[in-house]
Amino acid sequence: MLGLLVSEVVLVVACYTLSAFYSLSFDPQVYLIDEGNYWKILFVALCIILGFYFQDLYADCRVTSRLMLVQQVCLSVGSALLMLSLLGYLNSEWILPRGLMVYGSGLVILLVPLWRLFYWRFVIRALQTERVLLLGNSSILAETTSHILERPELGYTITGYLCEIEPVEFPAPCLGKVSELKEVNERTKPTRIIVGMAERRGRLPVQDLLEIRFAGVIIEDAADAYELATRRVCTGKIQPSQLIFTSELGPRRQALALQNIYSFILGVIGMLLFLPLMLAVGLLVKATSAGSVLYKQKRVGLNGKIFNVIKFRSMYIDAEARTGAVWAKKNDPRITGVGRWLRKLRLDELPQFWNVVTGDMSIVGPRPERPEFVETLAQQIPYYRQRLSVKPGITGWAQINHKYGDTELDAIIKLEYDLYYIKHVAPALDGYIIFHTIKVMLLSRGAQ
Repeated sequence: MLGLLVSEVVLVVACYTLSAFYSLSFDPQVYLIDEGNYWKILFVALCIILGFYFQDLYADCRVTSRLMLVQQVCLSVGSALLMLSLLGYLNSEWILPRGLMVYGSGLVILLVPLWRLFYWRFVIRALQTERVLLLGNSSILAETTSHILERPELGYTITGYLCEIEPVEFPAPCLGKVSELKEVNERTKPTRIIVGMAERRGRLPVQDLLEIRFAGVIIEDAADAYELATRRVCTGKIQPSQLIFTSELGPRRQALALQNIYSFILGVIGMLLFLPLMLAVGLLVKATSAGSVLYKQKRVGLNGKIFNVIKFRSMYIDAEARTGAVWAKKNDPRITGVGRWLRKLRLDELPQFWNVVTGDMSIVGPRPERPEFVETLAQQIPYYRQRLSVKPGITGWAQINHKYGDTELDAIIKLEYDLYYIKHVAPALDGYIIFHTIKVMLLSRGAQ
């Protein structure tokens, strides 16, 4: 995806730059370089690329509908020109010449869809250099295969699978049985074998795999392939010994120490930056329903420490007097009319910057849950308490990758995302999550 992003930035800038040389009646080099107007083209390009990003064009590079692709490009270009026009109201010198805008935008609308089609058909396929043979037919391997097929940018080409006993329904063709591994390997010549057998004891062809590995073929466990394809840890395949002896699970102390520093700085900046908005939200909450503006609720933090999370009140007072602690749900009758919008836009969570400043939370981390839910989920879901090894966050990897849910399956999926985050915690990942959270907030995704 990074290659696609960089190439489209270059393409969009080139479209407007070429249009300058074609449409301007005066020397384009003087206009762009000597007079310093190149920033206008860069601004338009940035707006267009952000438009692509907000329409999820970098979440999946597959072209499923050419018409939809053209519509998305047109919407992004139109939004960029609208932003430039708004700047023109502030200062008429900030706007681009009309001919440059028209020809440049036309080139973008024409060339970007063509480049996307070329990138999908030729570049992605050229990058699919890994020929993958699947060993086994477990459910986790089937799920991993489905995710791999949805992400061609990984560079994997699935040749087929070897069944354990009899062929089963599987998202790849059956090439034989596990006992035929040596013959199938010589025939298909894979560069990677992913092992995902439902039962390995006494059935795993260890000697054949050892010979194949020494021949240069990469042997990979299905759990590792699952993590690569889904960007979450497979809790169904984790054994306690793997967590004890692994050197990669995390969290790394240096990364957490650095996170504490920049979380505090961002928390202070957030408090100051959003103070006027928080005052407006507080007045709105006070004017529309009885009760206090802020709401404190006990949550579980680092290493099981209980702290009070601070939020703008979005429910009626004494909303849980009868029901007790329950998960929020769609069309929750406990939520006020204003509170529904606050949750949808996630404005109710703005006071949590104070929790970050006081050290109870980080900007990024697993969602802080209530003690009642933690006790219940810890009994039902293995390794659930391991998510408490880092501070909870205002936003997190699970929040931007999975919808809000109130079922045990949702809790398991979010735990898998949280464990992936704990394993890979780093400033770059936190930066990506923060940036992506802005998109989630603006598009009102995942809130409830």
